[in-house]
Amino acid sequence: MAKDDKENAWKEFFWNPRTREFCGRTASSWGLILLFYLAFYIFLAALFALTMYVMLQTLDDHRPTYQDRLSTPGMMIRPKGEQLEIVYTVEYTETWERYVSALNNFLSPYNDSVQAQKNYECKPDQYFIQEDSGSLKNFPKRSCQFKRSILEDCSGITDRYYGYDKGKPCIIIKLNRVIGLLPARDRQPPYVTCGAKVDDSDKLGELEYFPPNGTFNLMYYPYYGKKAQVNYSQPLVAIKFLNITMNEDVNVECRINANNIPDGSERDKFAGRISFKLRINSRN
Repeated sequence: MAKDDKENAWKEFFWNPRTREFCGRTASSWGLILLFYLAFYIFLAALFALTMYVMLQTLDDHRPTYQDRLSTPGMMIRPKGEQLEIVYTVEYTETWERYVSALNNFLSPYNDSVQAQKNYECKPDQYFIQEDSGSLKNFPKRSCQFKRSILEDCSGITDRYYGYDKGKPCIIIKLNRVIGLLPARDRQPPYVTCGAKVDDSDKLGELEYFPPNGTFNLMYYPYYGKKAQVNYSQPLVAIKFLNITMNEDVNVECRINANNIPDGSERDKFAGRISFKLRINSRN
């Protein structure tokens, strides 16, 4: 008997035919609850949409509102190799042809014909400032030409193997893009220097820089962002290793030098520099 009463109680809880209640509430009560939650969630959605709209009004499509960056830009080399190690044997083409292919792919946007078609021939040795005129935005902004022929012996034009077949390889260095960076004072351009780590100082040999002195010309700065400068071409510096010691590991460090770029950073001790290993093997 008690079991039947319990079953009846459960049945009446789900649906009570006398009071016409479902789960203890009438249809009008359920309707009011659903209406309340519908209005509540519509309000939350509207509040979220309004917040996003207000926030988006503070953003610029071409320049970040807040820029939390290192004061010293990072550096990278091409070709990168595996874990920044460039190792090959001069006599075995298959060991270095991937480096040549990587350089060809990297430099293809720098072809003289491409640069002449897309970019502007700027006046060297001074910043290429392109300010907006009040509310009139100066977009898209022009970009200066950087032709691969500037890299001379490391351009792949006069030597299609970039010296890898002769044991005199070229390494190309680029600075990371930083919006608004003015990397020099008193019209003294930043430049790259490379040297061997202490234990390898007698193995490095002579270096040759392209452009001369390994400089980044000021006309490529400031950078205004990917959307503002669609055709921007980062300036490059190439280093040619003329007589590096064969069959030995040589640890090389390159760094950027400028009179207003700090040497390293507390947040990143490798900022503004890059280290890599170079080993050229030869059977001779």
